[in-house]
Amino acid sequence: MTRASDIMHQGAECIREHETLAAAARIMRERHVGALPICGENDRLVGIVTDRDIVLRCVAEGKDPAGMTAGDLAQGRPMTVEADEDCEQVLRVMEQYQVRRLPVINHPEHKLVGMISEADIARGLPQARLAEFVSAVCAEEPPKKEALQG
Repeated sequence: MTRASDIMHQGAECIREHETLAAAARIMRERHVGALPICGENDRLVGIVTDRDIVLRCVAEGKDPAGMTAGDLAQGRPMTVEADEDCEQVLRVMEQYQVRRLPVINHPEHKLVGMISEADIARGLPQARLAEFVSAVCAEEPPKKEALQG
Protein backbone atom coordinates (compact mmCIF):
# COMPACT_ATOMS: atom_id res chain seq x y z
CA MET A 1 0.00 0.00 0.00
CA THR A 2 1.40 3.41 -0.97
CA ARG A 3 1.89 5.88 1.87
CA ALA A 4 2.18 9.67 1.95
CA SER A 5 5.92 9.32 2.62
CA ASP A 6 6.29 7.37 -0.66
CA ILE A 7 5.02 10.19 -2.86
CA MET A 8 5.93 13.38 -0.97
CA HIS A 9 8.76 15.78 -1.68
CA GLN A 10 11.06 15.27 1.27
CA GLY A 11 12.72 18.02 3.25
CA ALA A 12 10.21 20.79 2.65
CA GLU A 13 11.74 24.10 3.66
CA CYS A 14 9.78 26.36 6.00
CA ILE A 15 9.73 30.10 5.94
CA ARG A 16 9.56 31.57 9.42
CA GLU A 17 6.46 33.55 10.25
CA HIS A 18 8.53 36.70 10.89
CA GLU A 19 10.25 36.58 7.46
CA THR A 20 9.02 38.87 4.69
CA LEU A 21 6.98 37.92 1.66
CA ALA A 22 9.83 39.22 -0.49
CA ALA A 23 12.07 36.58 1.13
CA ALA A 24 9.36 33.96 0.55
CA ALA A 25 9.17 34.88 -3.13
CA ARG A 26 12.96 34.59 -3.51
CA ILE A 27 12.96 31.14 -1.88
CA MET A 28 10.10 30.01 -4.15
CA ARG A 29 12.03 31.20 -7.20
CA GLU A 30 15.25 29.48 -6.08
CA ARG A 31 13.49 26.21 -5.20
CA HIS A 32 11.11 26.26 -8.20
CA VAL A 33 8.07 25.85 -5.93
CA GLY A 34 4.78 27.71 -5.69
CA ALA A 35 4.23 27.37 -1.94
CA LEU A 36 6.13 27.33 1.33
CA PRO A 37 5.05 26.06 4.71
CA ILE A 38 5.13 28.77 7.39
CA CYS A 39 6.72 27.68 10.67
CA GLY A 40 6.52 29.40 14.02
CA GLU A 41 7.93 28.56 17.43
CA ASN A 42 9.44 25.10 17.85
CA ASP A 43 9.13 24.53 14.09
CA ARG A 44 5.35 24.17 14.41
CA LEU A 45 3.46 24.54 11.16
CA VAL A 46 1.28 27.68 11.29
CA GLY A 47 0.25 28.00 7.66
CA ILE A 48 1.23 27.93 4.01
CA VAL A 49 2.05 30.88 1.78
CA THR A 50 1.64 30.55 -1.98
CA ASP A 51 2.89 32.66 -4.85
CA ARG A 52 -0.76 33.47 -5.52
CA ASP A 53 -1.21 34.68 -1.92
CA ILE A 54 1.71 37.07 -2.35
CA VAL A 55 0.27 38.50 -5.55
CA LEU A 56 -3.39 38.74 -4.51
CA ARG A 57 -3.19 39.46 -0.79
CA CYS A 58 -0.14 41.70 -0.82
CA VAL A 59 0.88 43.20 -4.16
CA ALA A 60 -2.65 43.61 -5.60
CA GLU A 61 -3.72 45.34 -2.39
CA GLY A 62 -0.86 47.83 -2.69
CA LYS A 63 1.10 46.43 0.23
CA ASP A 64 4.88 46.07 0.32
CA PRO A 65 6.18 42.46 0.20
CA ALA A 66 9.39 43.69 1.85
CA GLY A 67 7.38 44.86 4.85
CA MET A 68 4.67 42.22 5.10
CA THR A 69 5.53 38.91 6.77
CA ALA A 70 4.60 35.34 5.99
CA GLY A 71 2.83 35.23 9.34
CA ASP A 72 0.59 38.09 8.20
CA LEU A 73 -0.90 35.70 5.63
CA ALA A 74 -1.17 32.64 7.88
CA GLN A 75 -4.81 31.98 8.74
CA GLY A 76 -5.59 29.02 10.94
CA ARG A 77 -3.66 25.78 10.62
CA PRO A 78 -3.49 24.00 7.29
CA MET A 79 -4.73 20.48 6.85
CA THR A 80 -1.93 17.95 7.18
CA VAL A 81 -1.43 14.22 6.80
CA GLU A 82 0.93 11.95 8.65
CA ALA A 83 3.83 10.36 6.77
CA ASP A 84 2.42 6.86 7.25
CA GLU A 85 -1.06 7.82 6.01
CA ASP A 86 -2.48 5.77 3.14
CA CYS A 87 -2.54 7.61 -0.22
CA GLU A 88 -6.30 7.19 -0.55
CA GLN A 89 -6.68 9.18 2.67
CA VAL A 90 -4.33 11.83 1.23
CA LEU A 91 -6.58 12.06 -1.84
CA ARG A 92 -9.73 12.29 0.29
CA VAL A 93 -8.29 15.20 2.31
CA MET A 94 -7.12 17.08 -0.78
CA GLU A 95 -10.46 16.52 -2.55
CA GLN A 96 -12.66 17.33 0.43
CA TYR A 97 -10.88 20.58 1.25
CA GLN A 98 -9.91 21.44 -2.34
CA VAL A 99 -6.23 21.90 -1.48
CA ARG A 100 -3.48 21.51 -4.05
CA ARG A 101 -0.61 21.14 -1.60
CA LEU A 102 -0.59 19.15 1.61
CA PRO A 103 2.08 19.24 4.33
CA VAL A 104 3.22 15.85 5.60
CA ILE A 105 4.10 15.56 9.28
CA ASN A 106 5.94 12.99 11.33
CA HIS A 107 4.06 11.54 14.26
CA PRO A 108 4.48 11.83 17.28
CA GLU A 109 6.92 14.77 16.95
CA HIS A 110 4.49 16.62 14.68
CA LYS A 111 7.39 17.92 12.58
CA LEU A 112 7.13 18.82 8.92
CA VAL A 113 8.86 16.13 6.83
CA GLY A 114 7.58 16.87 3.33
CA MET A 115 4.91 18.25 1.02
CA ILE A 116 2.56 16.57 -1.42
CA SER A 117 1.49 18.53 -4.49
CA GLU A 118 -0.88 17.79 -7.35
CA ALA A 119 2.14 16.81 -9.45
CA ASP A 120 3.17 14.21 -6.86
CA ILE A 121 -0.35 12.78 -6.96
CA ALA A 122 -0.45 12.78 -10.77
CA ARG A 123 2.70 10.65 -11.03
CA GLY A 124 1.15 7.81 -9.05
CA LEU A 125 -2.51 7.69 -10.05
CA PRO A 126 -4.21 5.76 -12.83
CA GLN A 127 -5.63 8.17 -15.43
CA ALA A 128 -9.29 7.68 -14.44
CA ARG A 129 -8.60 8.33 -10.75
CA LEU A 130 -6.44 11.34 -11.68
CA ALA A 131 -9.33 12.88 -13.66
CA GLU A 132 -11.64 12.36 -10.68
CA PHE A 133 -9.08 13.94 -8.33
CA VAL A 134 -8.47 17.01 -10.53
CA SER A 135 -12.20 17.53 -10.98
CA ALA A 136 -12.76 17.47 -7.20
CA VAL A 137 -9.84 19.75 -6.32
CA CYS A 138 -10.60 22.27 -9.07
CA ALA A 139 -14.37 22.43 -8.45
CA GLU A 140 -16.01 25.83 -8.88
CA GLU A 141 -17.17 26.29 -5.30
CA PRO A 142 -14.70 27.84 -2.84
CA PRO A 143 -12.89 25.59 -0.33
CA LYS A 144 -14.83 24.69 2.78
CA LYS A 145 -14.02 26.71 5.88
CA GLU A 146 -13.26 23.49 7.71
CA ALA A 147 -10.07 23.28 5.62
CA LEU A 148 -8.45 25.47 8.24
CA GLN A 149 -8.10 24.11 11.71
CA GLY A 150 -7.48 26.22 14.70
